[in-house]
Amino acid sequence: MLSTTPRTSLGRSKERGRTSRDDLYAVLDAGLVCHLGVVVDGSPRVVPTGYGRIGDTLYLHGSTGATSLRGDGEVCVTVTHLDGVVLARSVFHHSMNYRSAMIYGRPRLVLDEEERLAGLRAITEQLAPGQWDATRAPTRKELAATAVVALSLAEASVKVRQGPPKDDEEDYALPIWAGVLPLRQSWGAPETDPAMTSELEVPAHVAARPAPGR
Repeated sequence: MLSTTPRTSLGRSKERGRTSRDDLYAVLDAGLVCHLGVVVDGSPRVVPTGYGRIGDTLYLHGSTGATSLRGDGEVCVTVTHLDGVVLARSVFHHSMNYRSAMIYGRPRLVLDEEERLAGLRAITEQLAPGQWDATRAPTRKELAATAVVALSLAEASVKVRQGPPKDDEEDYALPIWAGVLPLRQSWGAPETDPAMTSELEVPAHVAARPAPGR
């Protein structure tokens, strides 16, 4: 079950909340970008970045000089999938179909070499499954310039809205179109780097990449 702390308990639209940890995993595993919310020098900052998950731990990475990863305070990480725009009969009841996750916690800097590599692999595989084993491994110099942080998924919430609009009962008789505009994402055809020095076919794990977000 997901946590029920004051920060993860829903105040509005409680029926949209999910309580299963599997729902959290599903939202995270379907995503490509998260938003990392931190406080830097007293000011809020939200940074879009890649991520990866291993069990109940979320991994993020960046430059060792990135101020967003150097703090020791608490952070908030969110992942959102927009599945459609909900058009109601009244402006008030317009909405969106979405799946979202919010995680709170205090990240720790990963120093163990084996865990650092596992975290970087998880981040790479989240963006491009199969790519870690198909490319050159990071060098010691590259690893020295890269910070990896781990965030526990212990305190998290999930919120989901799906389905048609929900209007006031008296508005259903209005001659106004209502419904959902579904949103789908798909990959385009792979574009080969023009700097390639030899002709190579697109790898199968790249060419057969499934549509994101599901």
